[in-house]
Amino acid sequence: MRDKFTRFMMGRYGIDTLGKVNIGVVLVLLIVNMFLNSPWLYWLSLILLVVAYWRMFSRNVQKRYRENQWFADRFSGIAGWFRRQKNYQAQRKEYHIYTCPSCKQKVRVPKGKGKISIHCPKCGNDFIKRS
Repeated sequence: MRDKFTRFMMGRYGIDTLGKVNIGVVLVLLIVNMFLNSPWLYWLSLILLVVAYWRMFSRNVQKRYRENQWFADRFSGIAGWFRRQKNYQAQRKEYHIYTCPSCKQKVRVPKGKGKISIHCPKCGNDFIKRS
């Protein structure tokens, strides 16, 4: 069965970032629709699901690639923001992240060192904070 599916997918576009986001939006709409019971949300989620599968099984690889690149160019800032937030949350266990009062550069200092003088690497300003 796996070989048959692999042969079926040869020459087809497959899943990409835009497809994953599209299917994620469909799942969110379906969950919201469970509580609201709106026919409009149901049909919208159904249309988006059909579009996601249509893109996945498409043989026009170049066009699907351009669509995905357009999506990545427009929404890479949003994905980057989420990655930065995840990184900050991981670092908060061991570090404090302070903002320099003069240039707004973020400076990371280890926790548990008491009151320390922080030297900004960008502008050279010194400021005192608790770590």
